Amino acid sequence: MSTARPTLAASPREILGKKVAGLRQAGRLPAVVYGHGVDSRSLSLDTHEFELLTRHVGPNTLVDLTVEGKKAMPVLVHGVQRDPIHRRMLHVDLFAVRMTEELTVEVPIVTTGSSLAIEQHGGTLLHLLESVKVRALPDHLPHSIELSIDSLVDFETTLHVRDLPIPGDVTLLTDADEAVARVQAPRIEEPEPVAPTVGEGAPEEGEPAEAAGATEAATEG
Repeated sequence: MSTARPTLAASPREILGKKVAGLRQAGRLPAVVYGHGVDSRSLSLDTHEFELLTRHVGPNTLVDLTVEGKKAMPVLVHGVQRDPIHRRMLHVDLFAVRMTEELTVEVPIVTTGSSLAIEQHGGTLLHLLESVKVRALPDHLPHSIELSIDSLVDFETTLHVRDLPIPGDVTLLTDADEAVARVQAPRIEEPEPVAPTVGEGAPEEGEPAEAAGATEAATEG
């Protein structure tokens, strides 16, 4: 059965240090590949091609990397360095894997469904945990784990890691009792206190209450 994995072509790179700025201007993206059975190598990728790839693959997607058309090796996109202001990609780390060796990775949690506490009672969904740590063979790594919030019908119910649908070929490493999501009740605005007004029988401004009462008694007598 064919893997139908996405592919990525690379070229060896000898340009290092500050000189890679010229490489980027030429439409090439500096990269490095390292991992099991592979000596760390400096590479360059077609920037546009890599941008298209990242739009269609998740963080744990295997990619077949070829260097100068040689035999493809399975890699994971391990990290992308970006310019903090313009968000342009500056450098890519590619991690070569062995298909028979398990990997430990973080998998994002994606919520699905609808919550009665949100839809009818105006609550706010709180994401208490964004991802879980799992271990699996490279081609069994989940791209994400979906969690239905249909059971969040009130503000007391909490979903935990144990409620996540973990595939049978994946080992969960995060504590099963860790909270994942709940619905927070809407904040009730307390009415502002109304300042007392000066009326009949109320003391005048600057006049003690005892004095006002004495004046009223004298008038009645």
